[in-house]
Amino acid sequence: MSEIRVRPLAEDDWQNYRSIRLAALEDSPDAFVATHDEEEAFEEDSWRARMTRSERLLAEVDGVAVGVASLGEDEEDTGTAQLFGLWVTPAARGTGVATALVQAGADAALASGRTQLSYWVSTDNARAVAFASGFGFRPGNRRRPMHGRGGEEEIVMVMALGDDRGQPTPF
Repeated sequence: MSEIRVRPLAEDDWQNYRSIRLAALEDSPDAFVATHDEEEAFEEDSWRARMTRSERLLAEVDGVAVGVASLGEDEEDTGTAQLFGLWVTPAARGTGVATALVQAGADAALASGRTQLSYWVSTDNARAVAFASGFGFRPGNRRRPMHGRGGEEEIVMVMALGDDRGQPTPF
């Protein structure tokens, strides 16, 4: 596999984001709150607004989009950024794309003055929990019901950023 390049998307890149987001919703409908049909109906102004609410990171290999992640505010702690919407194309899974996206998110969070990065994962998704743990995330104290998933829950996983990689605040 060629080199993985992760770049932030600007508002004018809304069509690139729309394309990969719709691919993610099509491929992994159970991983997201929104549906493909809902988001496919969004107009340009909605997509542009989304680009300004959170930082969107696009992973590419040889100029082809292979993954996406978003970085936004953590609702509980202003010193923490939240990574969300992480998705990798099926053909690129297991090749380091998810790792590159999480690292780019951590780097962007640190550059913006954040001291921690949070990431919500389903308690039933052992692969996601193992991936996050291997990257340095640790379980936090918050849980929430998964949208539209009956009794399933998500747990926040938190990673300290910067030189002090000790225990993150267990919020």
